Amino acid sequence: MARAVFYGAISLDGFLADKEDRLEWLYQQEGGELVPYEAFYQTIDYTMMGRRTYEVVKRDQELTVIYPEKENYVFSHSVLEVDSNLQVVNEDPVEFIKNLPADKTVWVVGGGALLQPVIEAGLIEEWWIQIVPLLLGEGIPLFLPQTNQQKFQLLETEQFGQFAQLHLKK
Repeated sequence: MARAVFYGAISLDGFLADKEDRLEWLYQQEGGELVPYEAFYQTIDYTMMGRRTYEVVKRDQELTVIYPEKENYVFSHSVLEVDSNLQVVNEDPVEFIKNLPADKTVWVVGGGALLQPVIEAGLIEEWWIQIVPLLLGEGIPLFLPQTNQQKFQLLETEQFGQFAQLHLKK
């Protein structure tokens, strides 16, 4: 089984995106360019994301190719046209991770619906969560309701401009 990790930013009230699936609030924050994304990105082998996350990243990043050096998977129950370097997957994300090679790392990009069963199964080994001091009020939450409690070890906190990063490990 691959090592599963999460890396991403949320609002102070826990949202990944606003109610229209927009990220402008995130891109307008001072210090985002200081967050060490590239160092993290070099540690992963695969990405996996839900259909909505794929569409938001594709729209907002204006990228011709998403994560070109990685093996990328988009989870969708419907037919979906994706970039040539992505594969559409219609299976249980927990079983998918369990079937990846043990010497690899998979970044569960998001969002909440894809991430929830992976969290519930206790598969996220390490978290890097950047918190932006902004209350969105509503939007797409990082965490959906869970049936079990999980405890993590706080490894480090860092500040990057207006971003506070929590580094947690299971």
